[in-house]
Amino acid sequence: MKIKYFQDTDTLYIEFREKEIVETKDLDEDTLLDIDQDGNICAITVEHAKERTNIPQFSFEQIAA
Repeated sequence: MKIKYFQDTDTLYIEFREKEIVETKDLDEDTLLDIDQDGNICAITVEHAKERTNIPQFSFEQIAA
């Protein structure tokens, strides 16, 4: 998984898997969902990310099974 934040456009891009995107769906005016040929979610794009998320407080935690 890769998470990228583009300050110049205030865009957050979260990539779950590196696959060819065959469809992009608009979830709302500022959120896009990228789908592969098998219908799996590959990535989410969030526009106006500062307003819609808490970018400065980002953390990642992996919980062992």
